Amino acid sequence: MLSENQTILVSIGLYLFNSELIYNSTQGNMKKVIVSNILFILAFSCSSFGQGSAYCGPYKVSTPIIWDSINDSTVNALQITNPSGHCISLSNCNNIVIQKCKLGPSKKEGVYLYHCSNVTIMNCFMNSIETGVYAVECSGIKVNNNDVKNVQGPMPRGQMVQFNNVSGTGNSINYNVGENIAGESNPEDEINLYMSNGTEQDPIQVIGNWIRGGGPSTSGGGIMTGDNGGSYIHVENNILVDPGQYGISISSGNHITVTRNMIFGKQQPFCNVGLFVWNQYPSDCSSNTVTNNQINYTNKKGALNHMWNSGNCGDVNGWKTNFYNARLNSSILPFKIIGRCQTDSVRLQP
Repeated sequence: MLSENQTILVSIGLYLFNSELIYNSTQGNMKKVIVSNILFILAFSCSSFGQGSAYCGPYKVSTPIIWDSINDSTVNALQITNPSGHCISLSNCNNIVIQKCKLGPSKKEGVYLYHCSNVTIMNCFMNSIETGVYAVECSGIKVNNNDVKNVQGPMPRGQMVQFNNVSGTGNSINYNVGENIAGESNPEDEINLYMSNGTEQDPIQVIGNWIRGGGPSTSGGGIMTGDNGGSYIHVENNILVDPGQYGISISSGNHITVTRNMIFGKQQPFCNVGLFVWNQYPSDCSSNTVTNNQINYTNKKGALNHMWNSGNCGDVNGWKTNFYNARLNSSILPFKIIGRCQTDSVRLQP
């Protein structure tokens, strides 16, 4: 995890990077660009200690876990596969911690939650699962600092994390790493928030995630908010490389903020747009903020297609502050993003 000082440094570096890029685009000041690049590289090197799982074994082999109405328990350092179902399935459970586990391959989810509250999933590695974490009608769900590789789908599954009717306070999807390798995976949306609502004081957090790889779905992509409605969601400082048909979206809902994310997508047969706001449902779409995001996205025809606002969500606060950054490319993520704990002793935890 980032220390307080590292977090401050990253925030300052990214702020200055964004500010100086805008300044450079209007004033042509090369010195400013050089300074901002140095600050960004420094901040990026610090932030690289914050994403993904900090634990990579040892594990104890276990059969799949199926709990109903279990409270105040921990699942720790287990290795679970399941060719016929979920690795971990919890129903009506409260105050559960799932940590340091290796989950998959499995036919269904790595972790499936139904009617649960106050569940934390952290420092886990999931591979070749239908979906990493799928939470239905839950509250207080924290999915933080996990590695998720090659989700298998098919649609409607195929997410690193999906919240379905998750509500209330204490919900987060932060500092995870998701990677899908072409030919080995079948993702839809890497992060999907379906009919999920935070609160004004404590919105659902989607912060600091690294996402690489998407497609060949022509509807899936990186981070979808407001899927069939939703409210009070905060999406910030995520980095997405080639996430699929789109990068980040607001598909309906209100009081959703998308800010300071970086989105890069090269031309692929399924690519469309980097960032969009478009109400695709009968539900309300209003009072949303999209600000200071950097995008470099190429659609399937080879044309740059960074942002699109359909105009059916009312005024989108901050829309004009988002900008095309021609210097964004695949190197905004490290070459190795999954399993970095194996080589990074600073991140190893007991």
